[in-house]
Amino acid sequence: NNMQTERLSTTIDGMKIFYASTDKMDPVTSYVESGNLQSISLNAGLNGNPQATGNIGGSLDLRLRKVGFAGAPFHLNTSVGYEANGQLQVYGADATHSSRHFYIGGGAFYRHADNYKSGGGDRLPFSQFQKVNAFVNTGLKLTDNDVMETTLIVDRASDVGYPALNMDVAKAEAFITSLSYKHLFVSPLFNSWETKVYYNHIVHEMDDTHRPDVEIHMDMPGRSWTAGAYSLLTGSVGRHETSLNVDGYYNRLFADMTMYPGGAAPMYMVTWPDVGTLNMGVSFSDRIILSSLSVLHLSAKVSWQQQRLNNEEGHQALSVFFPGMRRQYHQTTGRMAASYQLSLSDLRLSVGAGWGSRAPTVTESYGYYLNNTFDQYDYIGNPRLKNESAVEVNAAINWQPDKTFSIGIDGNAFLFTNYIIGQFETRLSPMTVGAEGVKVYGNISHAIIANASLTIGWKPFDGLNWSTTLAFSLGHDEHDDPLPLIAPFSYTSRLTYSTGRLRLLAEVKGHVRHTAYGVKYGEKETPGWVVCNLSTSYTLQHVTLRTGIENILDRFYTTYADWNGIPQKGRNIYLNISFEL
Repeated sequence: NNMQTERLSTTIDGMKIFYASTDKMDPVTSYVESGNLQSISLNAGLNGNPQATGNIGGSLDLRLRKVGFAGAPFHLNTSVGYEANGQLQVYGADATHSSRHFYIGGGAFYRHADNYKSGGGDRLPFSQFQKVNAFVNTGLKLTDNDVMETTLIVDRASDVGYPALNMDVAKAEAFITSLSYKHLFVSPLFNSWETKVYYNHIVHEMDDTHRPDVEIHMDMPGRSWTAGAYSLLTGSVGRHETSLNVDGYYNRLFADMTMYPGGAAPMYMVTWPDVGTLNMGVSFSDRIILSSLSVLHLSAKVSWQQQRLNNEEGHQALSVFFPGMRRQYHQTTGRMAASYQLSLSDLRLSVGAGWGSRAPTVTESYGYYLNNTFDQYDYIGNPRLKNESAVEVNAAINWQPDKTFSIGIDGNAFLFTNYIIGQFETRLSPMTVGAEGVKVYGNISHAIIANASLTIGWKPFDGLNWSTTLAFSLGHDEHDDPLPLIAPFSYTSRLTYSTGRLRLLAEVKGHVRHTAYGVKYGEKETPGWVVCNLSTSYTLQHVTLRTGIENILDRFYTTYADWNGIPQKGRNIYLNISFEL
């Protein structure tokens, strides 16, 4: 929905995890591998997952892969992958054991890449990385209706290049673990009751020692600790399918930096002042089957939050700009949403509406001189920010007159109040060398973000499918100026052919020239682009082979969301072989 991290909720099996980089260099999704995952639960807008908080734009829950108690007694999967552009190598293996009362699964994955080439053949420096990920999950059936499960994920990335920034990452480490208990009811009223406790610790250390011409060397470590729990009760009675969820977490974020100017004493600064956030919430949802053709879905959540600045030096630094600011703040946020679906013989309709609010993030409230290379400004948080809120309306229609053709249109609009964004502060001087100025986070009275898409599908005969999606978005602030990072008109067209064990895919995608960009917010125009991709996969007994070519014409291109205009990969040939036993 053209919204950034602050307005989205990302969880792993319902667990809250917060990145430890003040530059957002380690999103939550970076700490899992595709081999860890069974599925992804995606909810657009305010109708979020039970554990989601502040999800105005939507919520994402990464569901971990678990063999369960009905799997094969033994299963082994190994895979090897290679990409020519950047010399990317991927190795992975995982194994599972399952019995009637116990299961265990585990695996490890390793990735290594050198600098890749953009379209035209120029190598992009500082785009290398290496990463290792290992996971173990277990399950124990205590009785026929009681199950206990554990999860452990350890992830470590090192020598991660960020060509759009002034620094790279020496290491990013994650330790993620959980213990859950689930009871299945035999009563007609309740279905299941799951309770989970979890803990995760993220360590992130930036590094500029490999960069040429560094004017002032800096160390910038960040830490994130999160402990939490949730308890989810589901049930059904009559036409109602309901759920009640109680969740809470405590998170601490601390980041600082030390600058080493040549020939002078080191300079120290706290950028996240060890902020402790305690959040507790209650959510409820009800799926009401009105008839065989229509369904009504209702959901709501209310959360209470307390934040405390534990670092005295960071508190004093912010107090220079906000005299009298407190060490502790409280917020109450909530959301409610309703949607209605009607399914006829060849037509499906849905309409929905909702309201939600979110508390400012730690960066927005307490960040201290955080440099943003997107607009080349230093940012300072504002502890006096109001909660941001939005009203959402959405609708969708899909028409499928027969099995060969379908067409769908969907759209939504978010009307914001107290929208949070960085605002110019000409009275302050930047700290970062080369920065153009300083921005302080503030509320603007209102803003709007709207999205619409058209999808057409055609299946002329069994095995052949063609689909095309056209998408349009807009975002404007209170003065009708374009908001930054709103996608221009984009399109994707795919043709797939499947027969037996063979699958072929041809794809064309791109977006037009970005003309409605946020000049006011430091955004620059992005040229239009189009790329073509081909891929194929073939399965033979226990072996699956996947290969393809991305950006066949070796186009040089940059998308609207690429930080600092860093180009995407040029032509790339890849190969993956996996073996199952």
